[in-house]
Amino acid sequence: MFYVYSPIGQVFSGTLEQLRKTQALTPAAKVRASTAVSTGLDEDSPDYAVAGAPPGAQHALQAYAPPARQPLTQVGDVMQRPSHVVRADASVREAWQILKNHGIGQAPVVDAQGTLVGLVTRAELLPPQWLAPTVDDATTWRTMLSQPVSHVMWSPVPSAHVDTDLRRVASLLLETGLPGLPVTENAGQVIGFVSRSDLLRALATDPPLDLWS
Repeated sequence: MFYVYSPIGQVFSGTLEQLRKTQALTPAAKVRASTAVSTGLDEDSPDYAVAGAPPGAQHALQAYAPPARQPLTQVGDVMQRPSHVVRADASVREAWQILKNHGIGQAPVVDAQGTLVGLVTRAELLPPQWLAPTVDDATTWRTMLSQPVSHVMWSPVPSAHVDTDLRRVASLLLETGLPGLPVTENAGQVIGFVSRSDLLRALATDPPLDLWS
């Protein structure tokens, strides 16, 4: 299940096929890749059976073996919890500081109630026009850095439910150019974030992302 949120609230709820038919999404500008948080998967499990050990010892050793791991299929399997967010009324300077402090390339934007209203990336915080030769005085830079994030964020923004299929998330990221999706509850509260790096890690890790079922 996918949603779309804007400052006026939820404007869409439905499947990827339905989302493709709406006018809620347009291709995003090229953005930088994010630094994702580890999904916390263990290394390959050792063989807990010991040759020649008595039956009682075998049973005791196997009791410490971790449960069998399953292929990763849903957003909840790989998403980052919690997601670092930026308030819509925060300044561009404050948003830069949040991204820097947490080593991330983007963050969901929320209103005063914590409801998703947009997404801000480094690309939105430093658009090309800010680098024009005419933008070279301190007063102009202070003005630009003090404007609220709501003036530069990407909105409306899609989000995914925790049980959304990861392949559908990957399809949406390819179509929009976004670096990741906020993960929200039905009411729009942000509970996590799934990035391209999370999907790549799932593809390269054992147990792997379930690509074929």
